Amino acid sequence: QVQLVESGGGLVQAGGSLRLSCGASGRTFNNYAMGWFRQAPGKEREFVAAISLSGNSTNYADSVKGRFTISRDNVKNTVYLQMNSLKPEDTAVYYCAARWLFPATNKASYDYWGQGTQVTVSS
Repeated sequence: QVQLVESGGGLVQAGGSLRLSCGASGRTFNNYAMGWFRQAPGKEREFVAAISLSGNSTNYADSVKGRFTISRDNVKNTVYLQMNSLKPEDTAVYYCAARWLFPATNKASYDYWGQGTQVTVSS
C-alpha cells in the first residue's frame, strides 16, 4: 500500500501561482512513477502531468504545458506541482497518484490515489 496526501490547494486570482505537494508513505516511493490529475465539477478526471521514477522524464497535458511543472524529491518522498499563470479553467480538485514503475496518462492504470486538494482560480 502507498498512502498519498495532497496539500497546497487554495483560492488564487487569475495569473497567480500555487504549489501543490503530495507526500507518500508506505511502500518504496522510488518504485512508483507519479502523476497529477484534476477533476472539475461535472467533468471527468483528467491527466495533468506525470514524472518518472528518477524525475528525469516528465509529461504534460497540452492545456498546462509551459505553465505547470511537476517534480519529485525521492528523499522526502514527495511530488510537487508548481502551477503558474493560473486560469479560471484550472479550477478543480487536484489528485496525485502513484503507478508502479512507469508513468502514464491513463488514470485507470494508476494504483494509488490521494484524497485531493481544491484549487480555485478567480477571474
